[in-house]
Amino acid sequence: MSIITLTEEQELIKMTARDFAAREVRPMAALNDREGKFPKELVDKLGELGFMGMMVPEEYGGSALGCVSYVISLEELCAACASTGIIMSVNNSLVCSPILAFASEEQKRAYLPDLASGKKLGCFALSEPDAGSDPASLRTLALRKGDSYIINGTKAWITNGAEADVMVLIAATDPSKKHHGISAFIIDMNNPGVKIAKLEHKLGIRATSTAQIYFEDCKVPKSAMMGHEGDGFKIAMSTLDGGRIGVATQAVGIAREALEVAVRYSKERQAFGKSISSFQGLQFMIADMATRLEASRLLTLQAAVMKDNHMNYSKESAMAKVFASEAAMWITTKAIQIHGGYGYTVDYPVERFFRDAKITEIYEGTSEIQRVIIAREVLREIV
Repeated sequence: MSIITLTEEQELIKMTARDFAAREVRPMAALNDREGKFPKELVDKLGELGFMGMMVPEEYGGSALGCVSYVISLEELCAACASTGIIMSVNNSLVCSPILAFASEEQKRAYLPDLASGKKLGCFALSEPDAGSDPASLRTLALRKGDSYIINGTKAWITNGAEADVMVLIAATDPSKKHHGISAFIIDMNNPGVKIAKLEHKLGIRATSTAQIYFEDCKVPKSAMMGHEGDGFKIAMSTLDGGRIGVATQAVGIAREALEVAVRYSKERQAFGKSISSFQGLQFMIADMATRLEASRLLTLQAAVMKDNHMNYSKESAMAKVFASEAAMWITTKAIQIHGGYGYTVDYPVERFFRDAKITEIYEGTSEIQRVIIAREVLREIV
């Protein structure tokens, strides 16, 4: 761990998360992954610990601990189980955060207390089967009819989709206006017009649900809209900036666990009469793994500090996300290599880390999209 000055409160949060992860999360990770079991009992306990609404003010039932505290606790959870960690991350970054930032006072009081306490779970719906990196091409329509909106369309790749009680939905209210015609809504998942079309069978993060959800004449009151009509693109982009910090943290947690497991194995594994950790080629590999991990963590913490200080962190969150996700993929690949043939079997956890790491390069914007964001900001800054 890098030498970073944490407050006494943050140290306590980190140790609480680490202890919970060691006692309750890590022992169940392999089984939940193998069975594709959603860890509801762990999510309930995370709510009791105050980890499901860490950036939500106390007046709305949250912990009011800030983004740095969120990152250091999320890393501990993701090191133990990337699936459990991302469930927590989505609820914090993609659901509570936009409601806190853009919802009306009435909406905040109606939804945040239950979401922040873990009594209810949230999901975020932006991507569609034919619209992922291009939000302006959304086909899910929310058309005004009197004092209501009628929603029709399909959303894809929805983390927590099968278990969520509340959805933050981004839909087109006026397709002719492109991204200026997109709006955001808070949808109760028990609405009869909301239906789960299918659950995805995935390479990794198997203990979470990833759902395709369709809307069939889903009627919601005008009061379900967040902000004003046409604010949806702004809300979505702002939300994804924060979400990328969560994904970067997930990547850091996965990579850290892969490194630690690989180092322990290298000390135990004997070849040519000595532990393989004594071979220089393997030591170079471990050195590069550790360096990439540390750089990933520092980039992620930088973005979190900037968010806590209400600074523009779009570039920094994109940098953290692209670097940490690619580092996690590289580190988990090397962890398998260090394990040799054992690493390719399900008897050792590094194959799960490898599978879980891949998604961090894809969701909340692919690595290619992150580079577009970074380049755009750098070109704007340097004159």
